[in-house]
Amino acid sequence: MRQFDVVVLGGGGAVDWLGEESLPGRRVAVVEAERVGGACPYVACMPSKALLRSAHLRRQLRRTEELGATAGPVDTGPADGAYAAAVARRDRVAEHRRDRGAVDRLRAAGVTVVRGQGRIDGPGTLAVGDERIGWGHLILNTGSSPSWPPVPGLEGVPTWTSDQALSSPDRPESVAVLGGGPVGCELAQIYAAFGCRVTVLEAAPRLLAAEEPVAGQLLAEALRADGIEVCTGTRVEAAAVAPGGATLRCSDGVARRVARVIVATGRRPRVEAIGLETIGVVAEPGGVAVDEHCRVVGQAAVWAVGDVTGIAPFTHTVNYQARVVLANLRGEDARADYRAIPRAVYTAPPVAAVGLTEARARAQGLAVLTAETAVGETARALADGAPEGVLRLVADRQAGILVGACAVGTRADEWIGEAVVAIRAAVPLRVLADVVHPFPTFSESYEPALRSLVAQLGAA
Repeated sequence: MRQFDVVVLGGGGAVDWLGEESLPGRRVAVVEAERVGGACPYVACMPSKALLRSAHLRRQLRRTEELGATAGPVDTGPADGAYAAAVARRDRVAEHRRDRGAVDRLRAAGVTVVRGQGRIDGPGTLAVGDERIGWGHLILNTGSSPSWPPVPGLEGVPTWTSDQALSSPDRPESVAVLGGGPVGCELAQIYAAFGCRVTVLEAAPRLLAAEEPVAGQLLAEALRADGIEVCTGTRVEAAAVAPGGATLRCSDGVARRVARVIVATGRRPRVEAIGLETIGVVAEPGGVAVDEHCRVVGQAAVWAVGDVTGIAPFTHTVNYQARVVLANLRGEDARADYRAIPRAVYTAPPVAAVGLTEARARAQGLAVLTAETAVGETARALADGAPEGVLRLVADRQAGILVGACAVGTRADEWIGEAVVAIRAAVPLRVLADVVHPFPTFSESYEPALRSLVAQLGAA
């Protein structure tokens, strides 16, 4: 039996932080049956952002009024050829879904890569096929799997998960996207830009149901302006095979026929069949419970990072948690703080948020203050011809600090960073309101909202 000081079960994003520099003198192994590096580089974040870039460029060309053109529509070329070119670029960005580079980087850093499905078979041991591997510390990094809605007949019709959609070269004539969350909205805008007839079906009353209501409202308006049918408060009650695709019977009484159904109704932590029960760990539906050190609750030498914990399922979260775990393995006292984990939807316009929504802040019993800025009223928005957008800030009156922010507007995914730092560092509102922003930039959106919050503090 090969023995290692640290074994990572699952080769997701956290493995980027492994190596001699992160755990000097330790023998480290990563066990992975599929791709080393997780979903993000190959079938999620990177390919979707590559396609979105192509889609946004095509969208900009089509909307000539934003460019000041007067000669009528710009010829963006046939959709099939444009989509094929976008897919080719997507696959280059995603390294053609091959993990050779990631594996080589780990091996160069002294990490042993073990190919195969790993399963815990007791304290200190892991089975990979016929081989047994010993571990001193175990890091669970098994990620998540797509959730499948309980729709009768859905498994029998042409469907894609988001991973499959972002791997396929095909451009369906029409798609129904089940789910109006970040992934569903991004995919909808991609396919619409390349001439697909797109319908988004969301059971909740609005898109991006976990964010501020204004975010879902503005994004729905943007998607509809792109020709997308957005149906909120609408459930799919049954699916059936139809010529050339599927028919979906919906709760609004409409039967919708599409060539392909894309299931984007969320993901669930991958905890099945990894042997947690052999070490006394019971996974909850929301994932494996961890403490502030990212140690699995009740375990001395088992840790968990990423989607398997159910905490803020983003690539930047797994990278952060990995840094926390590695610091603790080096003997430091590192503790995770999730108050300022940013969330982003890379549509046009993008949506970005961090911290608490107003509803969550009130549910926690905070004395809430809120303020908004119309992003379209900034000088940069005027110069860029970007009239849409809003910045909404949520503050704790008693502490005098920012606790949440939600931004919709051009490059909001970049300028949300100011709120991330403000929340993480608990910067006083009066200090934030005294910050000078470069002119003209979208970051100036913070100034009116922050001054309003300070005025409300003074009036208290």
